[in-house]
Amino acid sequence: MAGGGDHPGANKRKREAAGRPKAPSKGGGDATKRKKTHDAPAAKAKPQPVTAKGKRVAAKEMSESRKMKRKPNYNLEKELAVLWEKMRCRDVSKENRSKLVTEALRKMDGKYFEIAGSHVTARVLQTCVKWCSQPERDAVFVALQPHLLHFSRKKYAVFLVKKLIKLATKKQLALFISSLHGHVASLLRHTIGAAVVDCTFHQATPPQKRSLLLELYSTELQLFKDLTEQKSCSLLETISKLGLQKSSVLQYMTTVIQPVLEKGIVEYSIVHTVILEYLTIADKTSASDVIRQLIPHLTQGSSVVDGDELSGVAEVPTKSKAKKKRSSEPLLIRIMQTREGLKLGLACLKHGSAKDRKKIIKSLKGQVMKLALSDYGCLFLACLLSIVDDTKLLTKVVIEELTKQLKELIFDKNGRRPLLQLLHPLCSRYLTPTDLSCLKYSVPSLISKDEASEGAAKVNLDSKLDDVAEKEHGGSEDTLVASDSKKDPFKRRQELLVKSELFEVLIETCIENVGELLRANFGKDVLYEVAIGGKNNVLEGVTDRIHVLHNAIASDAARPRTEDVEHAFDNYHSSRVIRKMVLDCPAFAATLWEKALKGKSKSFADGFSSKVVAAYLESPDSKVKDLAKSEVQPLIDGGMLKIPDHKAAEKK
Repeated sequence: MAGGGDHPGANKRKREAAGRPKAPSKGGGDATKRKKTHDAPAAKAKPQPVTAKGKRVAAKEMSESRKMKRKPNYNLEKELAVLWEKMRCRDVSKENRSKLVTEALRKMDGKYFEIAGSHVTARVLQTCVKWCSQPERDAVFVALQPHLLHFSRKKYAVFLVKKLIKLATKKQLALFISSLHGHVASLLRHTIGAAVVDCTFHQATPPQKRSLLLELYSTELQLFKDLTEQKSCSLLETISKLGLQKSSVLQYMTTVIQPVLEKGIVEYSIVHTVILEYLTIADKTSASDVIRQLIPHLTQGSSVVDGDELSGVAEVPTKSKAKKKRSSEPLLIRIMQTREGLKLGLACLKHGSAKDRKKIIKSLKGQVMKLALSDYGCLFLACLLSIVDDTKLLTKVVIEELTKQLKELIFDKNGRRPLLQLLHPLCSRYLTPTDLSCLKYSVPSLISKDEASEGAAKVNLDSKLDDVAEKEHGGSEDTLVASDSKKDPFKRRQELLVKSELFEVLIETCIENVGELLRANFGKDVLYEVAIGGKNNVLEGVTDRIHVLHNAIASDAARPRTEDVEHAFDNYHSSRVIRKMVLDCPAFAATLWEKALKGKSKSFADGFSSKVVAAYLESPDSKVKDLAKSEVQPLIDGGMLKIPDHKAAEKK
């Protein structure tokens, strides 16, 4: 064919020839090679373990080799873990622990950054920082100081950062706070970093706290360094002093607070402070929106919360739920560790709807005692019992749980306060001025002008007509009213005390423990209020049981003096509470006279007991005076008994 091309048949022959095996050479050389290759011994394979123990050992060795390849400091981690187990034991001596810590820090020297990022070795370094000497701690801080902001967002390293902050010197704390400049708002929005900001806030001095807060109020306020030297960090005062526009500050704070509320990062006191300051300048719509978003987060964590709890507000991200383990108790219980947390809870309670208050009460199921025994939780319960109209729900959730542990509550400084609030609301004998101020806290923009002016007029009228009574009782229970409350406060108290049958258990507990209550510093207050029937005679329908209590007190006072037990008239606490009962309750005064004092006044004319005897002639009731005058007056005339002057009597 032209062009020298191969014939199709020739191509076929070539393909057949290519597939045909090559002819062996003389002597069969190729065949010999193939045979030798086939007969060559294979490489020795590692024998497979047969027993179960051998398989476990092999698996462990393989795991170790993989970890060594994946972790460059794996051997160091193992060494540090052994030292950690020894140094954290409780029975190890101080000297041995110091040696172990020094050895661990020597091994970690130069590798602090890598060590702090590991979930294993970060704990070792944290323990070393806790127990090491100050120079060693300073060296660790210097090495990690440029990276602390980075570690503040890390899941495991954040605990090391918090430990360094808590143990930092004043200079080191100031350095760290300066490194936070410009990052406070972003860290507060971070689910992990917020804990670092709050820890720093707790350790900071008042000027340093103000510098942190100013960064959350406005970008403009960060420029005024002299503001940190102010005595007050009130946002309203700051805005007034600098002549700032309230609207611009409100807008900036909204951008800071909104992401925090959406993520549910509301357990920190710095967040409480910022939100409370925000509520002082917020308009009605903005304040209501913040409270509406807060309530689901505060009640979250309880198993009794409704399924539609978060309806109408942004859902807490699933990722953050997985990262942070939620406690079984609602957040409302956890924030009652500070006064700011209490005010935030009261704002939600007072300005939320009736449905919101119902959710709050349901979330407290099983947690009421824990709340009642805490410093600020007891005040929250006192407010709850004073403003919620649904007394049936209160009885079911709150009163029933209080009734089960009534004796413990009566003797406890904080536990007695919810009971005293029912018996004598807002009494200054049992609540400090600061506590009363907290209980009366309200969001300014959510109080109507009519309510504010009416409340102010009532306070002015009370102060003019009965200033002494105002000082004695600390105000009126009407000042604790929810925005939509309709029930009469006196009727609410009667339903919670009498209708719920709380009074029966209360009086029975007082009768059974009358001697101990009389001589107890805190228990005597509940005993006194029950014995006189409460303010405005709220226990009017159960006078028969109260008379039984009077007899029990009088019987204890009628016991002869012995060396084993201090007499009721000779004890500091019991003598004063009995004297007050004589002055305020004529029925008790008559019972006590007949059982314990008649014909025996002379033997009680000195010491603490003289105050009880003299109270009969100080009584405002003429019948009580006439009852004892013939026996007590000669003691006064003879100089054996002295009646304190009016001012001294008022102080008592």
